[in-house]
Amino acid sequence: MKWMSVVGARPQFVKLAPLLKAIDRYNARQGSKVLEHLTIHTGQHYDKDMSDIFFEELEIPHADFNLGVGSGRHGRQTARMLEGIEELLIAHQPSVLIIFGDTNSTLAAAVAAAKLHIPIAHIEAGLRSFNRRMPEEINRIASDHISDLLLAPTPTAMDNLQHEGLGPKSVNTGDIMYDTVLHNSQLAAQKSNILQNLELTSGSYAVATVHRAENTDDVQRLRNLLEVFNEVAEGGLPIVFPIHPRTRHLLPTTLPDWSPSPNLKLITPVGYLDMLQLTAHARIAFTDSGGLQKEAMFLNTPCITLRDETEWVETVESGANIITGADPVKIREAYQHWHSLTASGAPDFTDITAPYFGQGDASDKIVEAILARLEMAPVTA
Repeated sequence: MKWMSVVGARPQFVKLAPLLKAIDRYNARQGSKVLEHLTIHTGQHYDKDMSDIFFEELEIPHADFNLGVGSGRHGRQTARMLEGIEELLIAHQPSVLIIFGDTNSTLAAAVAAAKLHIPIAHIEAGLRSFNRRMPEEINRIASDHISDLLLAPTPTAMDNLQHEGLGPKSVNTGDIMYDTVLHNSQLAAQKSNILQNLELTSGSYAVATVHRAENTDDVQRLRNLLEVFNEVAEGGLPIVFPIHPRTRHLLPTTLPDWSPSPNLKLITPVGYLDMLQLTAHARIAFTDSGGLQKEAMFLNTPCITLRDETEWVETVESGANIITGADPVKIREAYQHWHSLTASGAPDFTDITAPYFGQGDASDKIVEAILARLEMAPVTA
């Protein structure tokens, strides 16, 4: 039986890794390679720092196919992906196409497979920010409604799918990213030298990421964030800022008068293991990333989310995350809240993680759910 997955961005590589390991475990139990798997990399994240290093660190095979699409406007990028994925689906005729998350790669793959009547399994289905100005929200909704099997990471995601009439084709598997963090956090502690290289000690710094268009394309929002980062860094808590290529490229033209504080360390994007170490030992995480909100919680690091809403409402409900948007006043208040609470040491979110995100066995449940669904006719909502 041939399965195919489509990935194109860093968070999707992270989700692919435990799935491939679960497929290997299934084949080992069967005593033969019952499940063959092929990976299509769209090339949405296309340089070594943003792509290749993830395959190497997560110890998974490089993609079988790389479309090399690269960046570009949404329509052009998605169209090129759609064309390339369609050709590979026609050539290889997989039993199922597996898609992840909410990128243009996700949407292009879903449309290509749906029109070829190839069953689609959507990992991380059911997320909703309820903000349709976000491209990711459109990708999520469209992909969920044309997929045949929706693999939801949380009870909230299941509720969203039920509300949209998609309950009959939905399964709550738990969060596959939790699998990845549990598996790789110890490996990161053994292999990563990022703290030593940056001369950092545990709990003595913050980590920040900014990459979403709502923050990088709005000059005032970006200015607010960078000025608050400088303020926090100058106030005594250094910030390590692995700066996304999109953000770095914009700074000279959009904010030519801004410069970082000496305590705001702008570094190039780092690999997954280094980022796990940075997050695990940070006192606070500032981010507009969906994945880092969760990883911070999984690693017991308080989070401040620099967006006006989040699809990962569980991180907020549990008390591990505070939503501030790009409002400097709200960011300062959230910072002071976490700074005072962590004065005596890091919090422990372990006990509140499982009710929301599962037991760290999502990848095996996903394989089981796909096999079960393939025994049935594809379900349509």
